[in-house]
Amino acid sequence: MATILITGGTGLIGAALTEVLLLKGYKVIILTRQTDKKSANPALSYANWDINNRYIDVSIFTEVTQIIHLAGAGVADKRWSEKRKKEIVDSRVKSGELLVQTLEKVQHKVEAVISSSAIGWYGHDPVVPNPSPFTEDNLAAADFLGATCKLWEESINPVNELGIRLVKLRTGIVLSKKGGALKEFIKPQKFGVAAILGNGKQIISWIHIDDMVNMYVEAIENNKLNGVYNAVAPNPVSNKELTIALAKARGKFYIPVYVPSFVLKIVLGEMSVEVLKSATVSAAKIIAQGFVFRYPAIADAVKAEVKP
Repeated sequence: MATILITGGTGLIGAALTEVLLLKGYKVIILTRQTDKKSANPALSYANWDINNRYIDVSIFTEVTQIIHLAGAGVADKRWSEKRKKEIVDSRVKSGELLVQTLEKVQHKVEAVISSSAIGWYGHDPVVPNPSPFTEDNLAAADFLGATCKLWEESINPVNELGIRLVKLRTGIVLSKKGGALKEFIKPQKFGVAAILGNGKQIISWIHIDDMVNMYVEAIENNKLNGVYNAVAPNPVSNKELTIALAKARGKFYIPVYVPSFVLKIVLGEMSVEVLKSATVSAAKIIAQGFVFRYPAIADAVKAEVKP
């Protein structure tokens, strides 16, 4: 039985991925700062780490065969103060560096590292609609998230030099009923309002949680996967299209309301730039590797997560 080590295992993607891996017969170890955390499932265990103090329980590396690296402070959880921006960067860079340093020093069986990244790597669409979606070859944007993603990926890149297969998944907006962006989109609709942000034309490159989890499983099991892949569905949609699709899936009365850009800037501060950003991202590379999306279209994706 292969043993998968997961950082960020209690987050939205990590929790869903852990459930699937256990069902598939894998043994899972989740790195956590809680030293007393335990599981009743013999195939699931917890190990301690502390990235600020450069500590990790190295005993686990005698059995770990793959690492799923998801750790990182939530980008949209709080306003982007300078302190929060530092937390966002440090949580990703320091954790990646700690994993690399550990793999350099200890004996291990690790064959592959699959690391999360984000489509924040890319800048704004030059035009909307954009006839040339961003691909994995595009350079990182010069803005905060572009710089963050670049540092994030650079922190884990040295595992290549250790002869370990490295896959980096640049994740789009994950749609799940259990949290994340979808919950925020739905909130106004509970009051009969379908809130369209800005002019609503900005493109959202999204992915259903099931496809996101399946992509990580594919990265574990398919040794041909190597390098960077965009983790987005093949059919990105505008903010307005997503909002209306959600409202229709809920089967409730709603009134479309445009939320002006200046209001979002007042409420969200610098983070509003990302809410209003249009980024059309290509899924062609992962599809060319044979990956099949369960939810390629937004209507089916939201129906699966939203009950009328």
